[in-house]
Amino acid sequence: MAIIKTEIKQKTIEKEVTLKGVGLHTGAEVNLVFKPGSENSGFSFVRVDLEGSPKMEADANYVTSTQRGTCLERNGVTIQTCEHVLAALVGLDIDNAIIELDASEPPIMDGSSKFFVEALEEAGIVEQDAFREEYEVTQVVSYTDEETGSEIILMPSSSYQITTMVDFGTKVLGTQNATLNNVSDFKSEISNARTFSFLHEIEMLLEHGLIKGGDLNNAIVYVDKELSPETMEKLRVAFKKDNIAVKPNGILDNLTLHYPNEAARHKLLDVLGDLALIGTRIRGKVIANKPGHFVNTQFAKKMSKLIKNERRNNVPQIDLNAVPLMDVNQIMDMLPHRQPFLLLDKVYELSDNHVIGMKNVTMNEEFFRGHFPGAPVMPGVLIVEAMAQTGGILVLSTVPDPENYLTFFMKMDNVKFKQKVVPGDTLIFKCSLITPIRRGICHMQGYAYTNGKLCAEAELMAQISKVK
Repeated sequence: MAIIKTEIKQKTIEKEVTLKGVGLHTGAEVNLVFKPGSENSGFSFVRVDLEGSPKMEADANYVTSTQRGTCLERNGVTIQTCEHVLAALVGLDIDNAIIELDASEPPIMDGSSKFFVEALEEAGIVEQDAFREEYEVTQVVSYTDEETGSEIILMPSSSYQITTMVDFGTKVLGTQNATLNNVSDFKSEISNARTFSFLHEIEMLLEHGLIKGGDLNNAIVYVDKELSPETMEKLRVAFKKDNIAVKPNGILDNLTLHYPNEAARHKLLDVLGDLALIGTRIRGKVIANKPGHFVNTQFAKKMSKLIKNERRNNVPQIDLNAVPLMDVNQIMDMLPHRQPFLLLDKVYELSDNHVIGMKNVTMNEEFFRGHFPGAPVMPGVLIVEAMAQTGGILVLSTVPDPENYLTFFMKMDNVKFKQKVVPGDTLIFKCSLITPIRRGICHMQGYAYTNGKLCAEAELMAQISKVK
């Protein structure tokens, strides 16, 4: 398993776009506004109807209910039934967006993601400067709900793929499968698959005052029991129809299926939307057997935790005994630093967007004379300096005469120290571009590792300047 920085640029929308409708379960009128999101911000919801317009990230750890959709809650603020909106964003290959709502639930529209897709395309999709990160799956990850038998398996694949298999044990629906081999096919193959329910569920929901925004235009109703005159009357009143009837294929009338396996396709749409709550793109194949919002979001929570741990301990795999790409003499040909302030010994990898280097921390370092002499610890600021020198190799490699340039710090953000570094330790540094280098300005994420663990991290910005 590994978090990789791809060559793909992140995407957002070009301008705002608004949709209006009603929430499926609340029946409340709602305005939804898609807005452009900044780089590396992901998806977030904003409740503009509440004081202070509280913001909530689309994060699996905020899931509190999956009874009739995926509900997020934080600090008393809720977002209901968020999966269709998130599926549209992922299905259009968008990375960053803000979803503003003036109610707790997005509009149900026709029960699919179709209208969200159309709105987002109307807003226009644009590339951003930052590169996309993906979580590359190298071994099988799974989650099983023992009570229902629902299971999600994630396995290695060269791209993000999803297969859903549904079997509700009813003759009217039967067993169905659906597959999305390429996210680019979402719009044409999956986005218009509408939500569905069984008649016995509809009766229960009506009795409890739910699905107030439902009608026969935004939910497929499979008739899995005999319709009594009393039930027919309830449905006629609830859906505001003069007459209610059952089609030969076992669904209520006034609606024609888009696909024979529309139920399986909608379950795939739900999986795509729920797994967006992981917060990181997946490079792997998802196989979901009898998926539902509970198993989907439990799997998303498991993946979110796994990726968080991976970020902390994503130690670069390098052979320290191998001949380095650059030794200390070659480093000094590029960097202006000299002992005792040259804090980089070797470089093992160097590409257009990342660099990996190392430093052996020895007892005869100058700074150990005065920094805790009785219990020597490498100063954290020097770990960051060594990290920055590693990044300097990356930015100076973009000019033909690096010996004629100096590298200066512009900014440091989110600096964290996790482990102490002592004499005898080997530091491994990895710096990756957050945005492409422009006008000699390098914006990068740096990590330092020792003894197989992350010991420091920082977001760095530096600029190279030609020596006059």
